[in-house]
Amino acid sequence: MTLHAELAAELAARDGEGLRRRRRLLGSPQRAHVRVDGRDFLAFCSNDYLGLASDPRIVAAAKEGADRYGVGAGASHLILGHAAAHHELEAALAAFVGLPQTLLFSTGYMANMGVVSALVGRGDAVFADRLNHASLNDAALLSRATFRRYPHNDLEALERQLRNTPVRRRLVIVDAVFSMDGDIAPVVELLEVCARHDAYLLIDDAHGFGVLGAQGRGTHIHFGIRSDRLIYMATQGKAAGVSAAYVAGSEALIESLVQHARTYIYTTATPPLLAHALLTSLQIIEQEEWRRARLRELALRLKQGLQDVAWRLLPSGTPIQPLLVGGNVEALALSANLAEAGLLVPAIRPPTVPQGTARLRISLSADHSIGDVDRLVSTLRQAA
Repeated sequence: MTLHAELAAELAARDGEGLRRRRRLLGSPQRAHVRVDGRDFLAFCSNDYLGLASDPRIVAAAKEGADRYGVGAGASHLILGHAAAHHELEAALAAFVGLPQTLLFSTGYMANMGVVSALVGRGDAVFADRLNHASLNDAALLSRATFRRYPHNDLEALERQLRNTPVRRRLVIVDAVFSMDGDIAPVVELLEVCARHDAYLLIDDAHGFGVLGAQGRGTHIHFGIRSDRLIYMATQGKAAGVSAAYVAGSEALIESLVQHARTYIYTTATPPLLAHALLTSLQIIEQEEWRRARLRELALRLKQGLQDVAWRLLPSGTPIQPLLVGGNVEALALSANLAEAGLLVPAIRPPTVPQGTARLRISLSADHSIGDVDRLVSTLRQAA
């Protein structure tokens, strides 16, 4: 067979297994109510947890940033792409999360790639929760360090691996909030394990920043953690409503990333207008507590409404509320049933989640109303 014939056969097989992914065309700003593929929908499928992606104050700040800095950065940070807006945002983020310094990356994927490959390599070891995001797994593989995965939140298994892996440097990597289950990693206990085995802990707080902790300052603040062993990463395209990511930690850590993180060194800087917009986003995250209160209210309403349906909501204290369906075809059919009724809720299937655990990933936003959640509950109950 030719390459093209092989690819076509593989795609046909994915179709038969209910695993083929397809893109929808968003024709409106990212909101709870959107226009997609020419139709109006109520959407429960974005990571815009605080409802900031189309906030007019952030839009105005982006326009102001474009007027001040132009559109493109034009160069990498280490050549001539590091604008005043980037520098100001790094300082503001460090103060916000209570860590000495931060370093901006274009995306969370690039941040994880950069920090892991800069800190460990051959002769070292990386230990990862089995439900970690793909970016953490890929970062570990790219680093060429020994790669060990432990069962989800199994601290005893992690401790055995740390004890039985004699290496120069140990790094534990974990999602702070697991993106497909919505549960929170036991960060306090993970740090205790790391301290006993001279390991460092990288937490990916993509889904916790802006949502967890006092004033949305992150999962480490949620747990009241201060530790020299903690390396903190968070993205700015989810709760913050814009784009980019950052790593926070000690001065020595950040300066080492400037010198060695290839995904920072060898790429054009993110547009400074986005950094300028994020300064406004950060102020809103800090000041508008009602957004996090709304998320808690919506999650409670959803749980109460679905407590006796055929499908089970997984336990989650975050805006990610997964409804476990089981089979791939069944999850796709339920998602399609909701779409016919004007609701967008994505079906998540392997390999993103383990076999037999296909689900609807219900994502709540402060832009949703109680009435929006009631409509989702009513439609799911009818489908059941």
